[in-house]
Amino acid sequence: MKTLLNIIWLVLCGLWMAIAYVIAGLICFVLFFLVITIPFGIAAFRMAAYALWPFGRTVVWKDTAGVGSMIGNVLWIILCGWWLAIGHLVTGLALCITIIGIPLGLANFKMIPISLTPLGREIVSTDDPRYVYG
Repeated sequence: MKTLLNIIWLVLCGLWMAIAYVIAGLICFVLFFLVITIPFGIAAFRMAAYALWPFGRTVVWKDTAGVGSMIGNVLWIILCGWWLAIGHLVTGLALCITIIGIPLGLANFKMIPISLTPLGREIVSTDDPRYVYG
């Protein structure tokens, strides 16, 4: 079922959202041309891979995330996060128009907080027993 959802996701919105994350990463690497935005670009590329194929994976907070991640997330929201969150909101609303798209729209809504605060998070498999929430 995860594979089927991922294929439908990829066709309907995954590719476009992944491209948006790659553009955000390139902006952080090239346009801002600051050493401080390099972790933002790396996080954007990591999130692009997650946005491309999200089902079967989840995002958890890293135990080692500290104040630096919090400050970085505030800068990320200002630089790129807000328009990625709007992209998830718009595509989520568009997908919720059809019955088949509702699970995909809900997945888009779940990605909004992640798109706003990607630093200090880790993408893990849902099959990983370390991250089973009972």
